[in-house]
Amino acid sequence: MLYWLGVAAFALTILISVSLHEFGHLLTAKYFGMKVTKYFVGFGPTIFSFQRGETEYGLKAIPLGGFCKIVGMTPQDDDVEPADQPRAMWRFPVWKRTIVMAAGSITHFMLAVAAAWVVAFTLGLPNTSYPQTSDAQLQQKPYVTVAECTWASIPTDVNATCTPGADTAFAGPAYAAGLRNGDLVTKVGGVAVANYGQLTDAIRSRQAGQVEFEYQHEGVTKTASVDLRMGNRKPITEDDGALASVAVAGIAWDTSSVPSMIKYNAADAVPATADYSWFLVENTFKALGRIPEKVPALWHSLTGNERDPDTPISVVGASRLGGEAIEHGVPELFFNIFISLNIFIGIFNLLPLLPVDGGHIAVAWFERARSWLYARLRRPDPGRVDYYKLMPVTYAVILIGGAFTLLTITADIVNPIQIFNR
Repeated sequence: MLYWLGVAAFALTILISVSLHEFGHLLTAKYFGMKVTKYFVGFGPTIFSFQRGETEYGLKAIPLGGFCKIVGMTPQDDDVEPADQPRAMWRFPVWKRTIVMAAGSITHFMLAVAAAWVVAFTLGLPNTSYPQTSDAQLQQKPYVTVAECTWASIPTDVNATCTPGADTAFAGPAYAAGLRNGDLVTKVGGVAVANYGQLTDAIRSRQAGQVEFEYQHEGVTKTASVDLRMGNRKPITEDDGALASVAVAGIAWDTSSVPSMIKYNAADAVPATADYSWFLVENTFKALGRIPEKVPALWHSLTGNERDPDTPISVVGASRLGGEAIEHGVPELFFNIFISLNIFIGIFNLLPLLPVDGGHIAVAWFERARSWLYARLRRPDPGRVDYYKLMPVTYAVILIGGAFTLLTITADIVNPIQIFNR
């Protein structure tokens, strides 16, 4: 029940976000004097509507977004009444049109920043400095977690039980020597280690047998003789590398030594929110650049292959993840997905591609730049861009975007990304 409540709640937050996106267009257009005839939440048949001034407001049956009708967005719009011609959007200065078209994305950014600030001092924000990759983790201080049982060779079955004394497992050497979770190892065999990568190299360069470890336990420096054992391991930076027999101590980098979440007070939440928001912006652009290479993985996920957790998700997938977050009592994950999705939608809508808002902004500034150039060349102003000539490109963007959206939605239904085992 909690899962489906979470799914519904997340879908509702996205619907509200998109509705506010359109409301941003509405407010700025009216402020500048443009005529707005319709503002609706949803698509399809009208459930109800009412008239306020020159604008009809209402709710439609299909809750998959919303729309705002501004009169005369392009010179080719043929439904502008003669009396409304002076208020047609395309007749307004380019800077005003830019603000109106960008208002939707700005609304998403404002929602994301406001949510991030509240989450920062209530639940905590992700630590943007947390080492996400194995290479980054190798550079961290050598705080360790210590296993009571260690595999001689890592099994393929993730649910396998490690039993000391079996052919494939033995008692953890470091644990048996007295090391415990959270200890900081400073020397191995008299050799100082400054990070976890150096610690791993120092252990694997040894042979089986007794090696003295110097470490700090709750701030107290101690030494212990660790009886290293031989085990089959892959190179520490290569998940698909070949197995090799190396010395093993039964330790791993302590993920809790660097907090993955940080909670702030209301004042400190301001710079933390700015840092986190910029972190999301940077990673959104990186994610957009990787989309083409992720399409094959999405397609293969429909044929039974394991879903790559790094593949794009649709609103359906995001809603499912939101449901998982609520079901497992992790509300901060729910809100972080909401924040990330608003940043993504805001940036995507500013891409210079028709029919999204950024495409209209790009056309407006192209017209302005072209008029400026022709004036300098003492040539007649070529006037407005003919949107009909851009229709083939627009249709291509719609076709590609629609196919990609359908692919992600299908993958999110057939083979969804799951953070928790349900």
